[in-house]
Amino acid sequence: MQRRSLLILGGAALASAAAVVALGPGGPPPAETGAAPLMFRDLATRLQGAMRIEVVRHAQSLAVQRQPGDSWVLPEVAGYPVRPEKVRELLVGLTELRLVEPRTANPEMLERLGLQDPDKPGSTGALLRVLDGTGAPIVALVVGRRRVRTQGNVPESVYVRRAGETQSWLAEGRLPLDADAQLWIDRDLANLPRERVLRVRVEREDAPALVLAKGEGPDGRLALAEPAAAPPLEPTRLDAVANAFEFLTLTDVQRAADIPGTRLGRARYTLTDNLGITVTLHEQGEQVWVLLEASGDAEAERLNARWRGWAYQLGAWKRRAFLPTLEELRPEEAPAAPAPAPRPAP
Repeated sequence: MQRRSLLILGGAALASAAAVVALGPGGPPPAETGAAPLMFRDLATRLQGAMRIEVVRHAQSLAVQRQPGDSWVLPEVAGYPVRPEKVRELLVGLTELRLVEPRTANPEMLERLGLQDPDKPGSTGALLRVLDGTGAPIVALVVGRRRVRTQGNVPESVYVRRAGETQSWLAEGRLPLDADAQLWIDRDLANLPRERVLRVRVEREDAPALVLAKGEGPDGRLALAEPAAAPPLEPTRLDAVANAFEFLTLTDVQRAADIPGTRLGRARYTLTDNLGITVTLHEQGEQVWVLLEASGDAEAERLNARWRGWAYQLGAWKRRAFLPTLEELRPEEAPAAPAPAPRPAP
């Protein structure tokens, strides 16, 4: 589920907030010359004290917490860092949100705009709260349906209302809300092409070690080096081992100390450019969890900065890629041909 200061709001956001006029409880702020009024006053400045972001949508809820060092993490996903640009996009969107026109203030009509209270059954609204260090809300906003426009170069718009109020507004601006933690984290773990894989040693707890080595030439493929006496193996299954780090993505994450399941073994990869990677694999039912550790030069340091301290759940098919058995590398036997039907008696 890795980061920078909340000044990630950026110079553009601070500049846009400098001319903000307050939106009081009784109505919209005075109109700004040549533009719809901003919804919040001096928000960029106040957001520098933001410590927590909460999103509630349908049955989903999500919290993002600011940590010392100005990184943002998901407390309910083992404190895994979120993508800094995700936080920046949301907070800048709030500072730039402009009120275009008032809409209904009738509570019974709010559902049509997707602005019904998110805790009510069937609600399609989302509650966004940005809290300071004391837990007090800097922003508490119900966000409803987006307004689709077909013309080019037309700003996005969305229906909104302040939490605790019934007056709704059509607002102009981009305000992306996601209550799914998977959309907040960088799921990519590595993308190393198979051409870089020179050698793989597979050490399972329940079987003798296997060693696969790349053949000679630029188009060389992995082949079995140990044990020496073994039947022919399926090339496409060997390719799956070489391809194990191509577009490698996580499906879940835990602290390394809390890795679930039982250790199944480990694989040691030797790659070009003095890079080595050790994959320690655990199984929990159908789930596959791995610890990743790189060795080598600057590339290894960058990978370890990302991987160190974390256990990653991968797709279940990755077990055969990282820790195959000799049997799993053999070609499938063709099904036996059916016996011919007996001829009828003359």
